[in-house]
Amino acid sequence: MIDVYSWATPNGHKIHILLEELGLPYRVHAVDIGAGDQFKPDFLSISPNNKIPAIVDADGPDGKPISLFESGAILLYLAGKSGRFLGHTDREKFNTLQWLMFQMGGVGPMLGQAHHFRIYAPEKIEYAVNRYTNEAKRLYGVIDKQLSQHPYLAGNEYTIADIATFPWLRSWKNQGIELSEYPHLKTWFDAISERPAVKRGVEVLTSARKPLTDDKARDILFGSQQYQKR
Repeated sequence: MIDVYSWATPNGHKIHILLEELGLPYRVHAVDIGAGDQFKPDFLSISPNNKIPAIVDADGPDGKPISLFESGAILLYLAGKSGRFLGHTDREKFNTLQWLMFQMGGVGPMLGQAHHFRIYAPEKIEYAVNRYTNEAKRLYGVIDKQLSQHPYLAGNEYTIADIATFPWLRSWKNQGIELSEYPHLKTWFDAISERPAVKRGVEVLTSARKPLTDDKARDILFGSQQYQKR
């Protein structure tokens, strides 16, 4: 049994989707990031960066429990444990890794900033909105070009690179994107949306998440609590 400490966000959904695709038994523990659960000592003991998701696998590589934080590391661990969605040859694996790193270093952080300044920032800063919206469009363009040449990001097979990227593109409207302008990406997006495991994965904890409307939750997510030493 794998214990998953998570919330209904793109980074959380990456892990939910992969676990559903793999059919591995898992148990979800909700970490309500709007209520400050990510700062509790028990969670910090497995995720010192106070970010979801994190996992504890009772059956680690040496037969002993292992805990992991950072969604990219968790994806690699689960893909390696199962021997699926990473590629078979060294060439395929490194190709998957470069597109996974593209998501981790570019798609996630930049689309997250686009989201923040377009939707959540207390004041609309035109420079920031334009900067991150334009970067979002650039990244969508990179993905669209790759998918004009291959059915999936890392080539001919569905991998953790696709699983990592897909959840971040589900909120394309909030990122200032018109999906029809990226036809190859849209074809890929629509196909992945229809995968049964993906449908199940994106529903995990979704009913528990509430719209961000109160000042307390905003302060927890974006205010001074984020920067306290723990």
